[in-house]
Amino acid sequence: MDRGNLIRDFVQLSSCRQDEVSVLPRLGAGNSNHLVFGVIDLQIYLLAPRYYTPHHPSNSKPASQPEEMSRKKSQETRKSQSETPDKPVVEETVAKPLEAPPLSSSEARRGSRTLLLYSLPLFVYLGVTYLVPDVLSTFLGTSKSGSSSAGFDPNVIVADVPRRTKVVDAFKASFTDAYAWHAYERDAFGHDEYHPISQKGSNLSDSGGIGYMIVDSIDTMMIMGLDEEYNRARNWIADKLSFDRVGRHSTFETTIRILGGLLSAHHLSSSRSPSGIPDPVFLEKAVDLGDRLLAAFETPSRLPLPMVNLAARQGIADPDNPGLSSTAEVSTLQLELRYLSELSGDETFWRTGEKVMHTIRNAMKAPAVPVFLSYRNGQFVQSEIRLGSRGDSFYEYLLKQYLQTGRREPAYKDMYDAAMAFIWENLVQVTPTSRLVYTSELQPFGGYEAGHEENVHWRRVPKQDHLVCFLGGSLLLGATDGGNQLDRDLFSEGDKVNWKLGEELIKTCMETHKTKTGLSPEIAMFRTPSDPEWVVQNAPADWYIKGLKGHKPPLDARYILRPETVESLFIAYRLTGDQRYRDWGWEIFQAIEKHCKVPTGGYSGVVHVDVPPEEVELDDRMETFMMSETLKYLYLLFSEGSVLRLTDVVFNTEAHPLPVFDPTIDPGFK
Repeated sequence: MDRGNLIRDFVQLSSCRQDEVSVLPRLGAGNSNHLVFGVIDLQIYLLAPRYYTPHHPSNSKPASQPEEMSRKKSQETRKSQSETPDKPVVEETVAKPLEAPPLSSSEARRGSRTLLLYSLPLFVYLGVTYLVPDVLSTFLGTSKSGSSSAGFDPNVIVADVPRRTKVVDAFKASFTDAYAWHAYERDAFGHDEYHPISQKGSNLSDSGGIGYMIVDSIDTMMIMGLDEEYNRARNWIADKLSFDRVGRHSTFETTIRILGGLLSAHHLSSSRSPSGIPDPVFLEKAVDLGDRLLAAFETPSRLPLPMVNLAARQGIADPDNPGLSSTAEVSTLQLELRYLSELSGDETFWRTGEKVMHTIRNAMKAPAVPVFLSYRNGQFVQSEIRLGSRGDSFYEYLLKQYLQTGRREPAYKDMYDAAMAFIWENLVQVTPTSRLVYTSELQPFGGYEAGHEENVHWRRVPKQDHLVCFLGGSLLLGATDGGNQLDRDLFSEGDKVNWKLGEELIKTCMETHKTKTGLSPEIAMFRTPSDPEWVVQNAPADWYIKGLKGHKPPLDARYILRPETVESLFIAYRLTGDQRYRDWGWEIFQAIEKHCKVPTGGYSGVVHVDVPPEEVELDDRMETFMMSETLKYLYLLFSEGSVLRLTDVVFNTEAHPLPVFDPTIDPGFK
């Protein structure tokens, strides 16, 4: 890809229709190193778009004419596939400017002066932004933390003690002034879920709880140094936790929350022991749970069923999606299963998770994949391609499986790089007004025929889940090779653009917090040049929450204490030391304190984030990830850089830190 394609992606996509595209099976499948960018061009355009516009060729329509662009791109892509099927073809959209009659010498001089006059603000802006700070820094012998790209050291990060203390207070407080944990412990200890307004708990099955809240939260207590709370939770796990429960438990959620929580507690418990030996109770419970979860994988394709009866050790299909398993759910079990094998010496868990990855890779037609597979034949079915629900953590775990075993399995990194290239080429979009960078999703709408998936037509939808806000941090983590390469001058071209894209996505996620409560909605819709009239007349300039005034608040408008934005802020701060990431995290924490805190104790989700404070309605549910993820990432954001170094651990998708290790089991994913 050359500089012209950079302009296409970040300029012309903002002026084209964004509702229909055609994605062919091999598009984006090449090595990510083909992403040769003009990163300076990208920075200049995003900072000052009015000075940087593309030319249109004289023999074609401008970029605002989507039918011609779509037709030409489709023809060229199909032609390319027949000739070189492994090389993606991208239409060149930057051509020579329109030819004009020669200028007289006076006109030329006047034109030069005009160009210089209009260019002067840009040069001044860039000089003040990039040159002056470096000159002053050199002269004064000072530098802003994280301002240099070369070799930033996270170990120089010091704790913001006042802010970190406030986060600990939100988790702990006291029995007389109960916040998250103590309110739960007072009202619902041992129950899977907590309802803080009604001050009661509930379980996922009638036969009893499986430790959802306690196991999911215990490593946060260990990280925060809350010894008394930890001891009570640890004793409950040792004495009362049982997985002999009849019910329909999510294979995915049980793995990431309970199995991940137990394995993380096992890892962290070694530092609490004078001998350095981990507490055996956590591994014992983890092996018991892992054995029960294996029943879900007993399908013809070895893809796991969505649910499992832990007592009966039997997988259960999802009646709402018969014959199907979610892509993210089947591919977000591997970190936990691999580490369980490493600890227990039983290869079964590792090979079971690895088999899923083989099945997925064999079924892939493009580097990014639909959100559903058939567990009967192991093939993808026609469904959306997106980075939100049912798709998100597939991409997250491609990178993290590579990092977990000390970067010894490059096949996962290759898949990750190809997926990020595909996302850049097909999902990344820019709003027309403020140039906010976001990821759209692709929805199939026709042309499908079994065995001829290349004929599927796709509609691009300008919709981004809050869940997608993990991606900004993930891109930064991938660009730095898991925090092992922090000198940005040594980045590959693909890593440079992934870094820049990650930064821009984090900014956009923070923009979605600009609501009346300061909280971000579950789903944001972004503006496009082809918006219908009712959107043009009623929606803000860049993004909006779907729904009608005067009607019941849509689910899109809720905030359920999600952690994805603060997760990315934590990673970004650890890799840069840039103070703005801490400040943004503090803004989010203050909004949670103001609008989600229940007076009698605990925190609750908000039904609609964009209503006046006096109209905020709570949903009476404190999700377990409030304590396992949101407060944990906020605590780490304000902690020293030496606490849980990114080079030492990988966080599972529920924020449970698992160690990077040299596997004793020979990986089979080549």
